[in-house]
Amino acid sequence: MHLKKYLFGCALGATIALGLNASSAMANTLALVTINQQALFFNQINDGAKEAAKKAGVDLVIFNANNVPSAQNDAIENYITQKVDGIILVAIDVNGVKPAITAAKKAGIPVIAIDAQIPNGDNIAFVGVDNTKAGGEIGKFYSDYVKGKLNGSAKLGVVGALNSFIQNQRLDGFKAAVKAGEQKVTFLDTVDGQNVQDVALSAAENLITANPDMTTLYATGEPALLGAVAAVTSQGKTGSVKVFGWDLTKQAVEGIDQGWVTAVIQQDPAGEGKAAVEALVKVKKGEKIDPIINVPVTIVTKENVDKFRGMFK
Repeated sequence: MHLKKYLFGCALGATIALGLNASSAMANTLALVTINQQALFFNQINDGAKEAAKKAGVDLVIFNANNVPSAQNDAIENYITQKVDGIILVAIDVNGVKPAITAAKKAGIPVIAIDAQIPNGDNIAFVGVDNTKAGGEIGKFYSDYVKGKLNGSAKLGVVGALNSFIQNQRLDGFKAAVKAGEQKVTFLDTVDGQNVQDVALSAAENLITANPDMTTLYATGEPALLGAVAAVTSQGKTGSVKVFGWDLTKQAVEGIDQGWVTAVIQQDPAGEGKAAVEALVKVKKGEKIDPIINVPVTIVTKENVDKFRGMFK
């Protein structure tokens, strides 16, 4: 009970911050339940959703779960009580949140999942990236790089987020593509950054210390990549370890410029937020939407990084 009151207070605070009527959910109000507001990626989702909501003339409330899976369930329950018109969900635990999604469906409230697909869930649509496929794309890029630049041999460490379904998909796709590339790649270890930058930094430093002969590093998300980049720098390994990962940051761009961050998958999080709001607005009007709305990715390297510099000015 105390947790639910706390969660309602968090949602209320987010509503006030957006300048909305917080006394109750009015008509044409959409709710966005996100993972955290530390990662640039999630904030960009919020920005895209807010821009689309403003353009459509609907209100948007945002709930920050602070990386707590159960908080998302409780937030959805609160939004059901408030009778919002639709919910956008960036899920932490894609299976654990399913009962809340089903409850929303029974209440006549459509749910759209962003970024993380809900297996056999009652959400009406998914907006985002095919994470396994995109993991395979950067895995192929990595394998080709090992073949062409590292004489066909590499020792690889991974900084992941083992509580994240989608980051595990990114790792699975990556591993499958590396195996298919048939280069001599030794997987050393996968450490858990828990989707938190400071945790990822410590995990990456421990990984580097335990494997002084590591030559490459793969990070499955923004906090993991931030931690990996910081660890490679602090350990003085920028001359011997090549970094591959997901979600650009200012630090990753600097690493690309210096030549030791080799390739980063860049998504379009603002585009995902925008597409989710637009889809719910269509549903509200009685229009049909596609059950899967794919948003393309780009592999960012030294050759095309200039297109993305403006994000970090």
